Amino acid sequence: MAHLNPARIGATPQTLPPLPFPAAALEPAISAQTLGFHHGKHHKGYVDTLHKLVAGTDMADSTLEEIIFATSGEPDQEKIFQAAAQAWNHSFYWQSLSPAASAPKGDLKSAIVRDFGSHDAFNTALTKAATGQFGSGWAWLVAKEGKLSVMSTSDADVPFTEGFVPILTIDVWEHAYYLDWQNRRAGYVEAVIDRHLNWDFAASNYAA
Repeated sequence: MAHLNPARIGATPQTLPPLPFPAAALEPAISAQTLGFHHGKHHKGYVDTLHKLVAGTDMADSTLEEIIFATSGEPDQEKIFQAAAQAWNHSFYWQSLSPAASAPKGDLKSAIVRDFGSHDAFNTALTKAATGQFGSGWAWLVAKEGKLSVMSTSDADVPFTEGFVPILTIDVWEHAYYLDWQNRRAGYVEAVIDRHLNWDFAASNYAA
């Protein structure tokens, strides 16, 4: 398994970050009620669980990335991995969203056309990854050795433990959309891809 160096993907503290936008900023695609539960209950729950699991251990002051790399693939550390990876995934997800619709530009736009054929083809690939993920998980735009691709991961799994650099993500756990869309995951995915992906955040990740 080709792990990345943690330094390449940042140093995320074991804290609950504030949402980078007001709770109602993504309506009607994602309601303030959904964000309240998702951020204040689910995300906070992962952070609180992690604190309890690592208290008094040599991971108590580690970054999320360091904990994820140390526990990935270790059956006896599965609970710690799940809590740390879910905390990281959610922090990344909030940054992947934007209240205002935007589009890729510059080097990232060129790379999307190069690797997918067009922006529409990329949208189709990401939609397929998000709607086709069986059960809970995540859909990602990732880079590896400069080449872009789309992938999905199950449960709390993260791309960087497999050597991929995350660029953007969409949460497809049911708690991300069920209050607003019920079982219509495709409607939620389409709304996020069409109107709420944060392409400035994606460009910064690709440039790094």
